[in-house]
Amino acid sequence: MAAKLVVCEHPLVQEKLGTLRDRKTQPEEFRRAMAEVSSLLGYEVLRGVKTRRTTVRTPLKSAPALVTTQPVAFVAVLRAGLGMLPGLQHLLPQAHIGHIGLYRNEETLNPVRYYVRLPKSISECFVVLCDPMLATGGSAVEALHILKTDQARRIVLLSLIAAKAGVARVQREHPDVPIYLAGVDPILNRSGFIVPGLGDAGDRLFAT
Repeated sequence: MAAKLVVCEHPLVQEKLGTLRDRKTQPEEFRRAMAEVSSLLGYEVLRGVKTRRTTVRTPLKSAPALVTTQPVAFVAVLRAGLGMLPGLQHLLPQAHIGHIGLYRNEETLNPVRYYVRLPKSISECFVVLCDPMLATGGSAVEALHILKTDQARRIVLLSLIAAKAGVARVQREHPDVPIYLAGVDPILNRSGFIVPGLGDAGDRLFAT
C-alpha cells in the first residue's frame, strides 16, 4: 500500500508557494515565505502526534482539554531543510532538532551522506523530516533510511514541492511514511531539478 499523500490547497499555502516559485523573490523574502508555509503545513502534519484528554480550570468552571504526550523531533535535511525549521519551531518551541547532511552527486544524482546528528530520544519521537524539494526522491529515501536505522518509529515527510517521480519513489521504498506537500510538479529536467519548481532552494535561501 502506498504512503498517505496530502497536498495542501489552502489559499495561504498556495499564495506563499507562488512567492517561493517567483524568480524575483529576494533571499530575505524567500526565507520568510519558506518559514511561513512550513508553519502552515506543520499544523496538518502534527495532527498525528499522540495526545491525552485532561481538564483545566477556567475562571468559571472546569473545561475539557487536550495535551500532547509524545515528544516531537524536527529533522532538517541540510542545507535547504534549515529554512523550514523557524516556522515549525514557532509552532512547537520545545521540539527536538536533528540534522542530516546530504549532497547530490551531480553525475549519478545519488545522495552522499556527510553529517548526521539526531536526538538521543528519536525512537520515542514523532519525527518530521524536513526536505523542501522532493525531486528524484534520493535524498529523502536515504534520510528516511538513516532515521529508521536509528530506530525512529513514527516518521512524516514534510516537503514543499515534489516531482511525481520523487513521490512515487518514496511511496515505493518507504510505504509507511506519510508525505505532506504544498504542490506536485510533473517532471524533472536532465539535471534532476523539479520543473517548473522553484530552482535550488538552498541557493535561494542563502544567496549562494
